[in-house]
Amino acid sequence: MVYSVLEGEFRKYGRVISDVDTTEILEVMDNYIIPEDVVYEPSDKVLEKTAIHKIMEESIYGGSPVQTGYCNGHNQLLNALEYHRSSEINIAATDLILLLGKREDMEEDFTYDTSKVEAFKVPRGTAVELYATTLHYAPCGINGAGFRCVVVLPKGTNLEVSNKHITEEDKLLAASNKWLIAHEDAHIDGAFNGLRGTNIRM
Repeated sequence: MVYSVLEGEFRKYGRVISDVDTTEILEVMDNYIIPEDVVYEPSDKVLEKTAIHKIMEESIYGGSPVQTGYCNGHNQLLNALEYHRSSEINIAATDLILLLGKREDMEEDFTYDTSKVEAFKVPRGTAVELYATTLHYAPCGINGAGFRCVVVLPKGTNLEVSNKHITEEDKLLAASNKWLIAHEDAHIDGAFNGLRGTNIRM
């Protein structure tokens, strides 16, 4: 079943930010290609010149520096779930689907049962905050179509990191402020393959 982020089922994962104007950033994103694979760019200079970037820094993130980038491409599979120590803002530049889970449903060994994942449609132009407790990954397109998605995170997130393996959780650390649980079918190099169950296809 696919819910909408406009329905109550989404509230445990995040919130819709209904009082920001996404028109300008959508117009910019309309000029970006949709590649056959999935491409993620943590920080994009053009997107960071838009008015909404300033709003994210000054209001949504309470004066903390942020980076505004994008995730574009074609994808129909779950493949992995990640989390941060902070909220992530997604702005759908096309209709798309987010596959979401809850950190508290992770087992003590950091495995996660994919049967607990729920799917949510995000209509074009909708901005959503995904809470730090929400597991998520690359969006899925609808009916095989590609997607474009603006991604806002605290500055420095998803950059290269030196993993010291001090704690057990460090085996999930895939980039700065990014902990990743992969499905073995996704063949993600160096990732912790902790997703148990079906690699969900939309």
